[in-house]
Amino acid sequence: MKIRLIAAAVLLSLAAFAPDAQAQSTAQSGARGYVVQGDCDGRPATQVRMAPGYCLGLVWQGPGWRAGQDGPRMPRGLMPLEDGDWLVTDLGAWEADKGAVWRLSFAADGAARWRRLAGGLSMPHTVKRGPDGRIYVSEMNRILTLDPDAADAAASVRTVIGDLPDNRLHDNRHPLSSFVFDGNGDLLVNVGAPSDRCLDAAGKPKVDVRGACVEDAATAQVRRHAYLGKGRWAEDSTVFASGLRNSIALVRHPSGTVLQAENSVDLETPDHPYDEINVLTQGRHYGWPYCVDLATPLPGWPARQARCNEREKPIALLPPHAAPLDLIYYEGAMFPELQGRLLMTWHGFRRTAGRIVAVETDEAGRPLTDIGGRYAIYPRGALPYPAGAPSVNGKVLTPGWDRIAGRHPRGSPVTMATAPDGSIWVTDDRSRAILRIARPR
Repeated sequence: MKIRLIAAAVLLSLAAFAPDAQAQSTAQSGARGYVVQGDCDGRPATQVRMAPGYCLGLVWQGPGWRAGQDGPRMPRGLMPLEDGDWLVTDLGAWEADKGAVWRLSFAADGAARWRRLAGGLSMPHTVKRGPDGRIYVSEMNRILTLDPDAADAAASVRTVIGDLPDNRLHDNRHPLSSFVFDGNGDLLVNVGAPSDRCLDAAGKPKVDVRGACVEDAATAQVRRHAYLGKGRWAEDSTVFASGLRNSIALVRHPSGTVLQAENSVDLETPDHPYDEINVLTQGRHYGWPYCVDLATPLPGWPARQARCNEREKPIALLPPHAAPLDLIYYEGAMFPELQGRLLMTWHGFRRTAGRIVAVETDEAGRPLTDIGGRYAIYPRGALPYPAGAPSVNGKVLTPGWDRIAGRHPRGSPVTMATAPDGSIWVTDDRSRAILRIARPR
């Protein structure tokens, strides 16, 4: 792996962008509303301070949610359609049967128009086009397909893979399924961990006769479902990679590299443990619930049980509690400087999150790393990564997405998608918003 040493000042010093003031309005009343002022490539410009040469426009923001309103309650997944419309998955709530899939179109004046294609879903998240050209969506415990162009889209819903683990009742909220298609069409599906650290009420490891976490055999893994052709996948699966607490963020590079962004455990300390980027390899174990960082046993797991030196180490560390939820490779035309870079969303609610970062990669799509790097925190400042540890070498596109009263909320970016014009669309589930990164005119 090529190590790139870049001064922290270059990584973290990003000047503000302020569009020319014209009319000003508030998109939503309350603390989660974005104030817009001026223009961002044809969309109302939010007041989020961006890296030079970028602006953050507001595509849509719903008012404080109430039953019967149009549009998603908690927008998560995002995918453009050929006719200029978009598909948006709506988590709905952290409980079953409240989710939906929506189709977003626009009137001649740019106003958003919503049509609910399917409802009563259980925490839908990922939406992608499959190798057969059909649309696929992940629910908490199944992968489904639907036809967004059907006269009755809800009637077109069909289960592709069912009986995924139902994790909704646990307290640590890793119930969501996510997936990516491998080069041969196989589905690689996330199955999250059902607890934070696999400890009992007394803080002792929950182990089987081998001394391993009892949850490690069937959860906290990415599974492979073989592609059978013609929109069919095997219900039975094999374990592709394990020891992965929450693999919502998955991406496959054209070279075949599969990356996973790990949301690490929820220790109370703000500066530990670090989140991770992992290169997934068949049959490898990546540490959960035994180890974090490069080779540090977690509290509750003695070193003799953790055996951290036998686990696969991350290729790079991310800031503690950043909570990465999406990875995409940028190939659009609007930002030539981002071509081939790995974009990631940091969704968490602590001081490192509320960011979208663009990371340089090698020819296999693996992130280039720094030694001795630093990461930014809100409201200001930067902290060092552990000595000698590889960390992401990234350009922060949204350095000012902290909460600023009267201007905008803390960003909660979930997923991204590249539009046909090369702009980058983003969902913000806590603010019930869809945003667009573009060039300021």
